[in-house]
Parts: sequence; C-alpha cells; structure tokens
Amino acid sequence: MQPRNMSMSGVVDLAAVKAAGEAKAKAEQARAQAAGQGGGGAVPPSALVIDVDEAGFERDIVQRSAEVPVVIDFWAEWCQPCKQLGPLLERLAVEYNGRFVLAKIDVDANQMLMQQFGIQGIPAVFAVVAGQALPLFQGAAPEPQIRETLDQLVQVAEQRFGLTGLTVDADGQAPGADAAAGAAPAGPYDALLEAAVRALDSNDIPGAIQAYRNVLVDDPGNMEAKLGLAQAELLGRVQGMDPQQVRKNAADDPADVTAQLDAADLDLVGGHVEDAFGRLVDTVRRTAGDDRDAARLRLLELFEVIGPDDPRVIKARGDLARVLF
Repeated sequence: MQPRNMSMSGVVDLAAVKAAGEAKAKAEQARAQAAGQGGGGAVPPSALVIDVDEAGFERDIVQRSAEVPVVIDFWAEWCQPCKQLGPLLERLAVEYNGRFVLAKIDVDANQMLMQQFGIQGIPAVFAVVAGQALPLFQGAAPEPQIRETLDQLVQVAEQRFGLTGLTVDADGQAPGADAAAGAAPAGPYDALLEAAVRALDSNDIPGAIQAYRNVLVDDPGNMEAKLGLAQAELLGRVQGMDPQQVRKNAADDPADVTAQLDAADLDLVGGHVEDAFGRLVDTVRRTAGDDRDAARLRLLELFEVIGPDDPRVIKARGDLARVLF
C-alpha cells in the first residue's frame, strides 16, 4: 500500500503512522502469545531503563514507542537536580513494571537531541508515544506530581493508542524493540482507509470521518485511522465558520478559550502554523483548570496534524513545556 497524502498543508506522515500501527499490532501479538505461555511477571530492570544516544534514538525510542510509552530523562553529570530526579524515575520505571520505559539521554554527549527538543534547562522530561513527542515536566518535580503525570501518560497511551506496555514470556524475557518493529502483514482496512483519503480529497469531510470511524469500530488501536480521523475532524470543525467573525471574537476577548481554539484551528488549516501554536501556548499561559487543559489538549492535537519532526512543532513543544513547568 502506498503512503497517503491528504490534501492538507503540513499533513502528518501517514506512512510512518501505518508503520507504527503495524509494529504495535505485532507487539500485541507477541504479548498475547507470551501471556498464553505463562508470561506476565516482573519485567527485568534492564528492559525498563536504557541509555540512549543520537545513533540509537530512532530504534530505541521512536520504534519502541509503538509498543510502550517511552519517558525520556535529559540529564548531565554536572546537574545536581538530575542526581535527585534520575534515581526516582528509575525506581518508578521498575515499579510501573513495563507500563513505560525510561530512556536516559546525556545532553553533553547528545546536544543535537537537546536542540531538537528545544530544551533550555535540565533535568527535562519528555515522553514519546506512538512516535509522538510531548513535554512532561522540567526540574526535579516532587514524587506525587511525577506519579500523577505518569498515570496520565499511561492512560492516554492505553486509551488513545492501544499501547498495553511490556510483558515477559514464560522464561522471564521481555520482548525486544527490534522484534516489535518487524514487518507485519498488511491490515484488512486498506479499502476503507483509501476511501477516507478520497473523501478528503473531494472535500467530503463527513464521509471521511465515517470511513475512519468504520475502521476504528473493528480496530480501535489503528493509529492511521485515529490520526486520520483527528485531521478530518479538524477540517470538520472549521467548515461553516465565518473566519472574520471567529478572528474578531478571539481578538475582542483573549480570555474566551472557545474563541481561541476556533481561531487556532483556522490558523492551522490556513497554513499559519506558528500563529496557531503561539495562540494556544498563550492561552495555556493565561488560563487554569479545565480551560487550560482544553487549550493544552487542542495544541497536542494540532501537533499531531503537523508531525513531531517539524521544527515548528519542536519549538512549540519547548514553549509549552516552559509555560507548564
């Protein structure tokens, strides 16, 4: 099946999404087989805490994140708060027993990764889930806050991407990332996914949404369908909007979160990516509670539309992290 190209500026790389979905499906098959053979015990610490460098980033973090959330701890030997946070994260990784993997990156030896994530200070903690990066917190946060953040991460990974984490087989061995990332047979939903793309190309947004939902009814963990649905719903949200009125509402009342969300959607669909991101980062900065969470979640959704490797996304993630933490 050929990579898809939705008729939309800055569309996410659906070929990568499809590959991640196939890797996840293979990993789930391996976990089911291990469970049938008496697996499911404690995952060895060596599989839960890993050191990663630039050369191994794609294999050890991006590919692995198709199976399990990967928490990244950016640290350095000279950083005193890092010496407090690092052991705590390692202990929690063992305690959570495969619900996430901790990847430790020495920023002195991997400055390119530090720059790509827009990190201004350490310790800084990010997560990668199904190939999508998101900031978690910066600094030596208290343990209750870290636990709450990790619980939310695990919940999102399970409910949105169907990631069930690592397990061990009957011999106590955890499946490796290389095995999880191997090729899997093509799924049975190619025709429906192609129909969704054709619907988008013909501006039939309801038809595209329904086609993606049809896939998700039978395969709730299909990431290509999930991300495609998110893009189609974005286009659906802006259909029927009066751009002039939306922008006037947003300008007249910066505290109106709904107005800011609508304007950000319009910005993104119109190709004004940095304006959309900046608007939502500012909204997160000004708000609290449910309003802040709504703006943050919408920003993360728009990140997915553009793609995690886009420099504008990387910069905006750093901006978001500084506002949140």
